[in-house]
Amino acid sequence: MGSKVVKKFYNWTFLLITIAIIIVVNIIGIFLNKRFDVTQDRRYSLHNSTIEYLSNESNFDDRILFKIYLGGDLPAEVQRLRSALEDKLKEFKQYAGKRVEYIIKNPYEGTEEEQNFLFEDLYNKGKGIIPTGITYSKDGKSSAIQVWAGALIEYGGSTVNHIQFLPGTPQGQFYSLDAGFNQQVQNSINNMEYMLVSAIRRATARQKDRIVFLQGHGELNKYETMRVRSLIAPYYRVEDITLNDSIDALKGVKGLVIARPTKPFTEKDKYLIDQFLMNGGRLMCFMDKLWFNEDTLNRTGVTHSERTNLDLDKMLFDYGLKVNDNYVLDIKSSPKYFPPSQTGVIPWYLNVIATPTSHPISRNVGGVLMKYASEVQFVGESDKIVHTPVLTSSTNSGITGLAPVISLTMPLAYGNDPKFNEDPTNEANKICLAGLAEGTFTSHFKNRIVDAFIKNKEINYHEQGVKEGKVLVIGNGSFIKNMYDSVPNQVGGYTYTPSAFNNLKFDEINLRLKGFGYLTYGNQEFFQNMVDYMMGDNSVLDIRSKQIEIHAIDKGKVEKYASTLRIINMVVPSLLILILGLILNTVRKRKYTKK
Repeated sequence: MGSKVVKKFYNWTFLLITIAIIIVVNIIGIFLNKRFDVTQDRRYSLHNSTIEYLSNESNFDDRILFKIYLGGDLPAEVQRLRSALEDKLKEFKQYAGKRVEYIIKNPYEGTEEEQNFLFEDLYNKGKGIIPTGITYSKDGKSSAIQVWAGALIEYGGSTVNHIQFLPGTPQGQFYSLDAGFNQQVQNSINNMEYMLVSAIRRATARQKDRIVFLQGHGELNKYETMRVRSLIAPYYRVEDITLNDSIDALKGVKGLVIARPTKPFTEKDKYLIDQFLMNGGRLMCFMDKLWFNEDTLNRTGVTHSERTNLDLDKMLFDYGLKVNDNYVLDIKSSPKYFPPSQTGVIPWYLNVIATPTSHPISRNVGGVLMKYASEVQFVGESDKIVHTPVLTSSTNSGITGLAPVISLTMPLAYGNDPKFNEDPTNEANKICLAGLAEGTFTSHFKNRIVDAFIKNKEINYHEQGVKEGKVLVIGNGSFIKNMYDSVPNQVGGYTYTPSAFNNLKFDEINLRLKGFGYLTYGNQEFFQNMVDYMMGDNSVLDIRSKQIEIHAIDKGKVEKYASTLRIINMVVPSLLILILGLILNTVRKRKYTKK
């Protein structure tokens, strides 16, 4: 009798201790949440710079709210994006607490009038979220839907910005749920952390560095660069500037953009730019070394290219960079609209789709479309300057001669499957299209300073850089040029807005040939990354450089071991259940059988 009481006491004690442990563990779990990410690419972990940013309440002390419009019954591919977004925001809340909140809404709820009102608000005349058209099959029927893959951002009680997770499509065009769209979704998941952190920074920015677009030498004007300006305006003070021989013209400026100049630079202008760099400035040059009239090419079928005389070559050469007077030809290119052809397009190897390198500026960015790009070379050696290629051609690429003749017969000359070099797979064949020089530079005006400035006591000339500077040179001047519309206004002038069709994201050929393969590019993302890196905000770039790989299934192994895998999937679970049942039955018999 006594042994039964002891055994009963032991069982009840064991049960109570077990329950107590479970309760204590759950209580600890409420206040302490620790996750372990064992994936090779750390896909479920935030970058250290993100954790530091979110944890520091001085970065933003008010609540930021993401209103996400991805609710409802959506295709599985879009649901995957929504799940990844929600998981990422939950991670954000782990470190930011109640300062980050989110809600997921279904934009197709309510009456048709309410939906249309919401859609107009989200679209905001092309300045907000651009819907993504998708066609897909469900239950044997073909369906089409406009997905609002974005979020409005509220901070301080008002809507301050928006974020777009998938590229919008021009009106009347749709993505099909193929490998290309899956890649778009994967790119968005790769860049999710970057997009969210950037959105928070954009919404809560307090102090902005100054970045200017140079004018006065026939550069792209503010209307032709409206799109890229809008990308960086939330982070930086963006202005136009004309030097006008003023010594203080670039005072207080951190970044200088020279976008496709067409007129020569004076010695005084070059001196001001040179000293800007000596004082740690960040110089970004987009240059067309050759020019030709494309209308003449389309009309006559052939035209000559001409050199542009900018008088910048020697100065850039002293910084270790040179843009050659040639064009790059690449198998990886965008076609050219040509109505006489059977398909309406012809291969056009001069429309290069630049290949990203491993540098943080271009890593994880889609191909950058550069029509008529020239080769960039690194020249000279210095232990104080580091040279790095940022964009290149593909391995199957080549260059034209100097100032070549351009002819519409070029595709015929190269054939349908051209080889621009002997070994089209050799990595050494890649041609640099965008080159970066970083370090302490020597003045271009060493031993030959401008007389007009020598006599000025306020000049403060530096023969050697007093701070580390950066120079980025791209052998193409128009890759950031946007199309824009002009509409007469009530005061007798014109109002300028970017065209609804975003030619920095999509190829113009989609406008001309509906149904043509949907071509998307990373020109906008590249420019934004470039400015962030050049201006020194590498913390956000480190986040963007994070790569999440979706490994393809080995179809050969699947076919080879298909039968074995089916047997394992069907038999092993059944065997485990059977074995577990036998073990439990044996234990019960031993426990309840009378001795």
